[in-house]
Amino acid sequence: MSNLESILHATVIVADLEASQKFYCELLGLTINPDRPDLGYPGVWLDVGQQQVHLMQLPNPDSVVGRPEHGGRDRHVAFAIVDLEQLQQQLDSAGVDYTVSKSGRKAMFCRDPDGNALEFIQLALNDHLP
Repeated sequence: MSNLESILHATVIVADLEASQKFYCELLGLTINPDRPDLGYPGVWLDVGQQQVHLMQLPNPDSVVGRPEHGGRDRHVAFAIVDLEQLQQQLDSAGVDYTVSKSGRKAMFCRDPDGNALEFIQLALNDHLP
C-alpha cells in the first residue's frame, strides 16, 4: 500500500513568464498564489483547486523540436474541466491550436506558449478523479 496521498503541484518551465501568466491566468482562468517565496529565479504559483501549477522561468533542458503534434503522446499535465466546449471556444478565439482525444473521451490537448502539453478532461458531475 502506498504512503502517497495526492499530487500537490506540477512544474512547467517557461521562457517568458509574462506571456505564460497571460496564457494560464487570462485564457485558462487560473489565479496566482501569493505565498511563493523568492526562489532566486522568476516564477509564479498558480492555484488549481487544492493543487498548483508552478511556472518557472529557467533555461529549458528539453527541446520542443520534434515533439508529437498530439499532446496525448507527449508528457503533459492533465486538468479536470467543467465545460470542454467553453474552453474550445476560448482557445479558438485566442488562436490556440488543440486536438481532441483519440480515445473518444471528452478530452482535448493544447500546448502553452513554450510547447508544454496540457490535457483537459471533462468529468461528469458524479465522476471522481482517477
